Amino acid sequence: MNLARRLQRFFNIEPEPVSRAEKLVSTLGGITGIFLVAAVSHVFTGAEGAVLIVPSMGASAVLLFAVPHGRLSQPWALIGGHVFSAFVGVTCQQLVPEPFLAAGLAVGLAIGLMHVMGCIHPPGGATALAAVIGGPAIHELGYGYVLAPILINTVIIFSVAILFNYLFPWRRYPVSLMRFTDSPPKGRTETAPAIEREHIEQALADLDLIVDFTTEDLQRLFTLAMEHAERQRLTPEQIRLGHYYTNGKHGAEWSVRQIIDEERRGDPAREMVIYRVVEGPGQGMADSCTRAEFANWAAREVFPNAPD
Repeated sequence: MNLARRLQRFFNIEPEPVSRAEKLVSTLGGITGIFLVAAVSHVFTGAEGAVLIVPSMGASAVLLFAVPHGRLSQPWALIGGHVFSAFVGVTCQQLVPEPFLAAGLAVGLAIGLMHVMGCIHPPGGATALAAVIGGPAIHELGYGYVLAPILINTVIIFSVAILFNYLFPWRRYPVSLMRFTDSPPKGRTETAPAIEREHIEQALADLDLIVDFTTEDLQRLFTLAMEHAERQRLTPEQIRLGHYYTNGKHGAEWSVRQIIDEERRGDPAREMVIYRVVEGPGQGMADSCTRAEFANWAAREVFPNAPD
């Protein structure tokens, strides 16, 4: 193994399979989120400097706009992580006179509390630390720091994340707002078999690790991997009435279509299908093509998320 490969392996440098459109959207989301956090916080609090916008919100912006479907980015992790950590940080600052010890306790106890409450959010550690080392302006706020700026900033960036990500159907935030999933509902066996959710949860428990994936994300990942292992493209015979399919692309080209009518001739390659665009460009429009043409367009089948 050459030196370059050793360094690549040591630092875990891997190519990122993310489209340019996705990277651009993440960048614009971070700019929008932090700009509005700073502007609106100033209106509500009138604060300046470090009090105006706790730097931990910058870290939250990375999660909400770069990995909006990640487990550590979801609403309970975001809100609970910041609020509980802020409370711990203020408590340590007020009760522990030694600043270095107070800083260590604030971050460590915040991590522990986030674990207990099931809301691990890495920027919460910075929120707790800022309560200790943020200087007189933050210390004077006392427990008011939990509400303003922390809770206000959290609500602002949460709201911006919902609205901004809603503009891009393939990356709704929170993940519960996604309309389609790659995992078939229970009882659907005509596609590659899906690994049951409880099996994934048990595997995570066996590893005793925190991963920035929701269980649903892991289930989708395994299902897609098995489907790709079995075939490269859909065949005309796999295009069925009432089912949903995506072209698998990202950005402005991402699309989901539903087969709403069909013509049977005995030769799937020549049969006609009528489809409706349900996500992406031309949403709501209907058109027709041969079943073979549709299969050539489709990358995989997707499934509507069942309402709670």
